[in-house]
Amino acid sequence: MRSGNFKQNYRELLALTDSVAVVFWSCVLVAFLLAAPLVLPTYYVSVLLLLLITAVGVLGLNLLTGTTGLISLGHSGFLAVGAYTAGIVASKLGWSMPPAILAGGVSAAIAGVIVGIPSLRLKGLYLAITTMAFAVIINHLILNGGTLTGGSEGLTVPQPSLFGHPLGAERGYYYVVLAFLVVFTFITLNILRSRIGRAFLAIREHDIAAKAMGVNLIRYKLLAFMISAFYTGIAGGLLAFYTRYLNVDSFSLLISIEALSMLIVGGLGTVAGALLGTAFIVLLNEGLGFVFGMIGASFGGSGSTAAYEIKGVIYGLAIVLFLRFEPDGLVGRWRDIKHYWTNWPFRF
Repeated sequence: MRSGNFKQNYRELLALTDSVAVVFWSCVLVAFLLAAPLVLPTYYVSVLLLLLITAVGVLGLNLLTGTTGLISLGHSGFLAVGAYTAGIVASKLGWSMPPAILAGGVSAAIAGVIVGIPSLRLKGLYLAITTMAFAVIINHLILNGGTLTGGSEGLTVPQPSLFGHPLGAERGYYYVVLAFLVVFTFITLNILRSRIGRAFLAIREHDIAAKAMGVNLIRYKLLAFMISAFYTGIAGGLLAFYTRYLNVDSFSLLISIEALSMLIVGGLGTVAGALLGTAFIVLLNEGLGFVFGMIGASFGGSGSTAAYEIKGVIYGLAIVLFLRFEPDGLVGRWRDIKHYWTNWPFRF
């Protein structure tokens, strides 16, 4: 049984993983996701689809906040930029789905650089407020965008299609989103084991020490903002083609807070933590909605408003409990469980 994660040479340090179990269970997970649309009802496939889209954006936020240590509440703003860019070029310019989604990512990356420049000298709460102000500005621009953004009336997005073939929301389009998530997961893993990823980690641990060791803080902080915003813009483009209708109310500040909560619940700074936290929060939200929906139906629909409020309380309570009792998230809990069985029966 493995008793540690010690590396003996540089090649082992750069390897994606040296655990056969990780490779095996990763393949099992991908196989399950590939088979899900073939065996699950449409509702559950739509939940999985929303989960996969959310995971792409949370991976990007994890690079900025979890890996680089730069707290951002502008996630909803970057998501809106990506979604509306993809929707505008698809509906008004006639672009096909792949370049429209890519355009959403590029536009969000440009916005990330613009936001990152005045944020270079800010940390902590001041940086969070600055990025939150960006999200507010984006929502204001969308509302006053006239016919370009649809204003308060919203924007209709064409049906997703690939090579001229329309894609069903819960069938063909599902595999497109899954492909994006797999690709961006591998990209993230490779970024973390590269020079860029090590610079991000150095900035998170101590930016002054990182600068003393030759890390260009301006370059890597802007790069973190750009990469994170690109991920989120791609997620916004995927979301636009999934919902096929965009409204500014869908990009409230609550989305940024939920994304941060997913990182905290899963475990900051790890790819597995970002994916686990996304799955936990999305499934918790859907599970509570299902339970309280059944309770409301059993009472003839009465008390639905109270059920919605209770659902929000339980949702927030779960986040508070993780912050209090498991600050390292689900990844930290899994690590503790592994250590327990590694040392058993000599644990005590």
